[in-house]
Amino acid sequence: MEKEWTTVEILRHSRHDWLNKIQLIKGNLELSKPDRVKAIIDDIIIVAQHEARISSIAMPKFSELLLTANWTYSVFQSEFEVIDLVQGTSVLDQMMYDWTKSFFQILEEQLDTYSENRLSISIDKNESTELIRFSFDLQGKIKDVSSVAEFLQSLSVDTQTIDLEEVTEQIVYFTMDINMKQKTS
Repeated sequence: MEKEWTTVEILRHSRHDWLNKIQLIKGNLELSKPDRVKAIIDDIIIVAQHEARISSIAMPKFSELLLTANWTYSVFQSEFEVIDLVQGTSVLDQMMYDWTKSFFQILEEQLDTYSENRLSISIDKNESTELIRFSFDLQGKIKDVSSVAEFLQSLSVDTQTIDLEEVTEQIVYFTMDINMKQKTS
């Protein structure tokens, strides 16, 4: 079932995230660690820049999924970066939303709840080939690696290619290339 976020829920989660960041800054200031405070602020700026970029790619459902993933999924922490501004389409938005949501659900089932599990997603485009590349780097503890690998291998279509680089009990790294030329024609 799809989560419908109310304005109050969004503000509550956002306020909680910001309070955590402010407490981290305050704690490091009290410990007289100005270099750590600067690093935390730099990280906040970088995250905000990537959030602004993901919000500008004309893929609202996919963007919302990434922006709210840490509020929705409890077994892993996710982060993302948009390396080059990508212009999506409604077809790409729906496809990536559906696929990523299914992937997140598999992770919820297959990641060890008591381990630190981190998922990094990078989005980049290649103008000359008209490919958009989504890179997924999961580090944590996977209960059933074969289930995750089967999921990744079963979902390729004509315009979408998944290249599994590494799949172990601690690391899953793969790229997904999507041919925009075929998607928008």
